[in-house]
Amino acid sequence: MTQKLSDDETRSALNELQGWSLVADGTAIEKEFSFKGFNAAFGFMTRVALASERTNHHPEWSNVYNRVTIRWTTHSASGLTDLDLRLARSCDRFAAD
Repeated sequence: MTQKLSDDETRSALNELQGWSLVADGTAIEKEFSFKGFNAAFGFMTRVALASERTNHHPEWSNVYNRVTIRWTTHSASGLTDLDLRLARSCDRFAAD
């Protein structure tokens, strides 16, 4: 099982992750991404889906036209883990491409 990050580790990670915010209960991070249109948003979601499958760790997300909101948390750890941070960084890379 993946270990939950401490409050200090979470704060440090959020300082490095641009645009990601801690949800109110402190158990997840989320970010909204905007794209030129639906096709670009869907392509982004496809890349995230493939990365999620490789790690067997899946986001909570929604899509409205050109916007994708992603939330990462590890339910089995009742909070954030290194895996959430790694996938958040992947999302940032995919969105920048």
